[in-house]
Amino acid sequence: MPEQQLPFGPALRRMRLEAGLSLGQLSQHVHYSKAQLSKVERGLKTPSAELARLCDARLRAGGELLSLLPEQPPAKLPAADEERGKEEVWLMHLSADGPSWFQPMGRRQVMAAGAAGAAAAVGLGTSAAAAGPATETGGATLLETARSLFDQYRRLGQTSSPEVVLPALIAQTHSLRELSARTGPRSRDALLRLASRYAEYVGWLVQETGNDAAALWWTDRAVGLAAEGGDTDLAAYALVRRGLITLYRQDGRQTVSLAQQAQGSALPPRIRGLAWQREAQGHALAGDYDACMRCLDRARELLRHEEPQAAAPVLGTTTLADPVSTVTGWCMHDLGRPHKAARILEEQISRIPPHALRARTRYGVRHALAQAMAGEIDHACDLARELLGAASAVQSATIHSDLTRLCRILARHPNSPAVRAISPAINTTLYAGDWRTSL
Repeated sequence: MPEQQLPFGPALRRMRLEAGLSLGQLSQHVHYSKAQLSKVERGLKTPSAELARLCDARLRAGGELLSLLPEQPPAKLPAADEERGKEEVWLMHLSADGPSWFQPMGRRQVMAAGAAGAAAAVGLGTSAAAAGPATETGGATLLETARSLFDQYRRLGQTSSPEVVLPALIAQTHSLRELSARTGPRSRDALLRLASRYAEYVGWLVQETGNDAAALWWTDRAVGLAAEGGDTDLAAYALVRRGLITLYRQDGRQTVSLAQQAQGSALPPRIRGLAWQREAQGHALAGDYDACMRCLDRARELLRHEEPQAAAPVLGTTTLADPVSTVTGWCMHDLGRPHKAARILEEQISRIPPHALRARTRYGVRHALAQAMAGEIDHACDLARELLGAASAVQSATIHSDLTRLCRILARHPNSPAVRAISPAINTTLYAGDWRTSL
């Protein structure tokens, strides 16, 4: 369809006139130039999704303008590599050409890597992966050690790049799977369930490298391990994890669909709450404010009253003081309400502990992005300057995607001294290293 025939432009002009706004006034609200808005209204320029969200929100269109954008094909989730058999062992391998995330290794190598990784993490002379319990008592001791290790790895993952943490995490996952076969039934199931949480966390960190196909493989592996240990609920959480990939691929419809499949009444409140939260993010991408707010209210109710499960690692983030409020700020940005998004995110970021570098950087970049969309260019540049070092340290493909969006917004202000000053540093952060991202 030729650009001049797109229905977005005439609809934008009609709604603007009905709202009693001139082109100049709308330009001041959405922080796009009057000339660019004129080209969009006349069908000479295709609007970005960002501009459509801002105009939709300002003109109270309820998602109508967003629905008039050229339809994009659904985000295609990569298929897990079927050649990676159920019993195969994979670890990250570093070479002169950069990281290759899934090199096959023998089981003895895995057990040794798991032992070394555990010892390095907590200073143990003998790790859980090196143990071989044959009794329930021995299995319980191993489980306690491995559970403590998981918390240490998770904390390390907040301050380091994935390549630092992944080898030991993957090794421990396979070690727990192997050791579960050599202990009593009760300990066996607990070890398998813990191995599934290791695998799920591996999937998240692999997504942070930009390798979505491998991330989904590890998520599927986590579901299989959990099922072996008698936990069938993790399969629902895997849908929430898949929804995170479609969310970053800007596919609101598929994100909503995946999240809705994980809301069964028999599921634990934690999983259901996270699923409603993900659905809210999908509705925000689609510009549906009312649906987004309803989902966030439901998520808040479920997560507020969830039963504590100290025996197992918590699914989802553990570093946000108020996850639903933080996600609300994220949603406000996608709903084209950047001023409100910035206020909420600023408050919630102040509550994230200092050691949670990955989380602080993720929401900090989103805060800078909201400030830039709100027209607060100098403030956005100041925020970005404070975050670039951390972004380089944690090496996150998801943070990288928001930094790229921030860079595009700042490029619309080439005459700003703040933009000219920060642009070289942002570009260095974006293009340094090997970002093999599919986002």
